[in-house]
Amino acid sequence: MNITDIRIRKVLTGERLRAVVSVTIDDMLAIHDIKVIEGAERFFVAMPSRREENGVFRDIVHPISGQARHFFEDTVLNAYKEFLETRSQDRAVPQTNTENINTNEHTPDIEESVADE
Repeated sequence: MNITDIRIRKVLTGERLRAVVSVTIDDMLAIHDIKVIEGAERFFVAMPSRREENGVFRDIVHPISGQARHFFEDTVLNAYKEFLETRSQDRAVPQTNTENINTNEHTPDIEESVADE
């Protein structure tokens, strides 16, 4: 499995749900509505799910092995952390002194791809 693209679709603050992410695998399969959640001890990734008639949530898609889950979660969480770091660095640029701002510099927005390296 080769994760070829990760898009941070939505970032939230003040809640356990921190982000909604889309992942592309092998430039052929997109998985949407992956959630980055802040747990009691660490951040984790929740796969897309739906509620059944009995109220139980079932994953729609999920990694088959523990190794695949670990790889997938680490890759998504690293992209999320990188996105937050880039975003905080962009906000640190002084906006009042136009001489310090490079108008040709691209500022990533929330849907910009964070490629897997």
